[in-house]
Amino acid sequence: MSIIKVNEIQKRTGSTLTLGGACTAVTLAPGATQSGFGRTGTVDWCTTAKTSPFTAASGDGFFLNTNGGAITVTLPSSPSQGDIVAFKDYLNTWDDACKAVTLCRNGSKIGGQCANAKLDAEGQSVTLIYVDNTRGWIDIHDSNAKVTGELFVTATGGTITTSGNFKIHTFTGDGNFVVSCAGNSGGSNTVDYMVVAGGAGGGRNGTGGGGAGGFRASSGTASGCYTAGPSPLVSGVAALPVTATSFPVVVGGGGAGVTSGCGPGTAGCASSFSTISSAGGGGGGGPNPNSGVAGGSGGGAGRRANPTGGPGAAGAGNTPPVSPPQGNPGGTFSSPSGDGGGAGGGAGGAGGNGVTSSGPGAIGGAGGAGVTTCISASPVAFAGGGGGGSDAFAGTGGAGGSSVGGTGGGGGPPGTVGSNATANRGSGGGGGGNGAAGGNGSGGTVIIRYKFQ
Repeated sequence: MSIIKVNEIQKRTGSTLTLGGACTAVTLAPGATQSGFGRTGTVDWCTTAKTSPFTAASGDGFFLNTNGGAITVTLPSSPSQGDIVAFKDYLNTWDDACKAVTLCRNGSKIGGQCANAKLDAEGQSVTLIYVDNTRGWIDIHDSNAKVTGELFVTATGGTITTSGNFKIHTFTGDGNFVVSCAGNSGGSNTVDYMVVAGGAGGGRNGTGGGGAGGFRASSGTASGCYTAGPSPLVSGVAALPVTATSFPVVVGGGGAGVTSGCGPGTAGCASSFSTISSAGGGGGGGPNPNSGVAGGSGGGAGRRANPTGGPGAAGAGNTPPVSPPQGNPGGTFSSPSGDGGGAGGGAGGAGGNGVTSSGPGAIGGAGGAGVTTCISASPVAFAGGGGGGSDAFAGTGGAGGSSVGGTGGGGGPPGTVGSNATANRGSGGGGGGNGAAGGNGSGGTVIIRYKFQ
């Protein structure tokens, strides 16, 4: 081994001084110090705060001002081992969901994940070093929260559509919502839902309209703040957390309207998803017995069987009870004649009472209002009550709730049949007119919505 003792080495020509050669390491003796040969694990801080998207350079630290809104920082491309970057919350705003920072991985892993990362803690400061292809960028200093990749829910099942950054799974029959990735809080790990049960059938012979199936839904804040109303039904209802498993989905069928005899319409069947279950609608009352049946929304009372027949009660809604309520009660028959049947209740309002007209005949009650929601990306009405039928000469049936419940049949003779509810809207069938059959309730629907990117 040779030793050269000099105080200074200078280049002879050009602008580059080369030490060593290919596959040769230049080392410092133990205890020696160096300067100018590269980094020692720190960064040079840029003290002008960044307020808009940019690409970070290795060796630099950045103050990020997100007071004007969230920004995206792109990490260096094709990084080398030992590359280092750092970031600091300039105004302590990153904990605001609308003012967080997204780190775009730019082809490299972050913490071993092929996913972008989010900085969302107030006052957070983070230092990242590129280690290797296996782990990528690893946080070596985090003053507040763990740097994790943005992971989003991934799932199959039902009919799948998209609306912006959100996926929508629609079930009109039984199936499975299969989650293969549960996501995380940096991306998404909850799903919004709407679970509507089957609506009930209407009674026969101037009687009650069928009640709508129970309507239960989350508020929508986890997947785009879509409009779901009226607000009391969904206010404060949180989205559901999910795990990587298969969730059975049950969609209740609609109940049949009465075609002969005097009993109430057939109840709708329950729908369910995860921990949420909605009850089927209650059948519309007949002439005997003439009370509506309880359910998600209650069926309307049927007409008096004769001038001395006892009063029929409206079917109760929100049965079994849940909070917020899943539906409303039905209406009662007209007084004093009792020839106009009560309407079925809807998710958005109680069923209307039958009315004794000043004209030639009684009028069946109007079906309880349904609920219009944009969970499927466009406004659609669900869970309207069926209109009450009329037994009176020249009487008229009540309208279906929100135009999705069946219309009640008119008087006669001959009376007209109650119409069927709109398919897959969980609505009640209309009560039949004088001597005529009641309409069928419609099957329910389950819709699941979440952020996927």
